[in-house]
Amino acid sequence: MHNTDMKKAVVTGGAGFIGSHLAEALLKEGYEVHVVDNLENGKREDVPEGAVFHELDILETEKLLPIVSGAHAVFHLAALPRVPFSYDHPVESHRANIDGTFSVLMAARDGKVRRVVYAASSSSYGDQDTLPFTEDMRPNPMSLYSFQKLVGEEYARLFSENYGLETVSLRFFSVYGPRMRPDGGYALALPKFLQCVKDGVACPVTGNGEQTRDFTHVRDTVRALLLAMEKDTVGKGEVINIAASRNISINALVGLIGGTIEYIPKRPADAKDTYGSNAKAKALLGWVPEVVLEEGVAELKSEYGIV
Repeated sequence: MHNTDMKKAVVTGGAGFIGSHLAEALLKEGYEVHVVDNLENGKREDVPEGAVFHELDILETEKLLPIVSGAHAVFHLAALPRVPFSYDHPVESHRANIDGTFSVLMAARDGKVRRVVYAASSSSYGDQDTLPFTEDMRPNPMSLYSFQKLVGEEYARLFSENYGLETVSLRFFSVYGPRMRPDGGYALALPKFLQCVKDGVACPVTGNGEQTRDFTHVRDTVRALLLAMEKDTVGKGEVINIAASRNISINALVGLIGGTIEYIPKRPADAKDTYGSNAKAKALLGWVPEVVLEEGVAELKSEYGIV
């Protein structure tokens, strides 16, 4: 039984890292929150109490339709993420990231959803001649995953133009924070490094470690998602960077954590630098990052029990 006075918000991938934080924030804002997740990457225990959980694959459009129908917003975060996974599993990543996004947009269109906020990826920029990355640059995807996320942006834009479905795509830059998972072959670098330092072993760093990344805290990312849901300045398929607008080398990141380094071979499709301008986010969403990397890493070190 649902409270008809509450606005409905749906989070695909809501049992995952970013999605579970977003679901928590939406509950605090008073929304009736529905989480859709097939638990391939997400964890049931990370779905916040108070959210309605649907264990469902986003490819099942007909089952998705009644869940999203009439929603104030659908946040499409579900994906099979990471560049290396798409390299090793091209068919699975294509179905989840391209066909899955199309399925969500179709359900949103047919369910008369007000707005879809799509989690895009900074990896779509690939390598560029100039820094920082701005949204008017020609994308240069270097991996199947980065191309798949770019296709999702274009689908979102076209559903706005062709069907009048409000959409906005947020290009996330290396989101980090509590509840990141160090386990698994495709673990994010930061939680893997934290686990290595905790275990007293060297951190595996690809290439020479001089590649840079723009790390954005999950709390800042969630604020951007909420603003993208509400602002009347967006909704026509815009693409917006959500970036701290500061890059740091992987070597320096390991130093910040207090770890030692073991260099390993460079991975295919690994961009050299990632550094995003957040000027458009400031202009259209009124968003500015608040969590400084040093503070965010200190918080995580405390969570991992690293002195």
